[in-house]
Amino acid sequence: MNRPQQQTPGVGSALRAWLGFALLLTAHFAVRPLFSGRANVDFIVIAILFSAVRMRPGLAALTGFLTGLAVDALSPGSFGASALVLTLVAFGASWLKAVFFADHVALTGLFVFAGKWLFDVAMTLLTGGASGASLVVTLLLWSPLSAALTALLAVLLLTVFRPLYRPLTN
Repeated sequence: MNRPQQQTPGVGSALRAWLGFALLLTAHFAVRPLFSGRANVDFIVIAILFSAVRMRPGLAALTGFLTGLAVDALSPGSFGASALVLTLVAFGASWLKAVFFADHVALTGLFVFAGKWLFDVAMTLLTGGASGASLVVTLLLWSPLSAALTALLAVLLLTVFRPLYRPLTN
């Protein structure tokens, strides 16, 4: 009696996913500084969200933590804030992947928008970068604009680089 073979992603699929993560991480440090402004695209959040939905929550949290430490190394004034927030975002994304992350483009955009907005809100509150009216403008204007730009680019990147995130089929 033959049992059906369970389809598992191979090493090639994992390597392509890590290549996509590395490319997004590189884009964060190489491309993002070219477009400075109040509403920036956050390639690290895209990389964390796209990889976290393909991992178990513990590994996703570890990936978020290590990526956050790499980002925090460049800003010693708020060291640990990015590590904490990216850990929570990655864990939450991995845990919620069955609910929100489908092959539907609008749901993917909404998922990235929510993840980026939560990241910005948590970073603003943890680092204490704004207060009073500036805090309200940051949380209700600039953070949603940044989240919308990030979600738009994430959807575009997902459609263009979809082969990086699909397992090989025989």
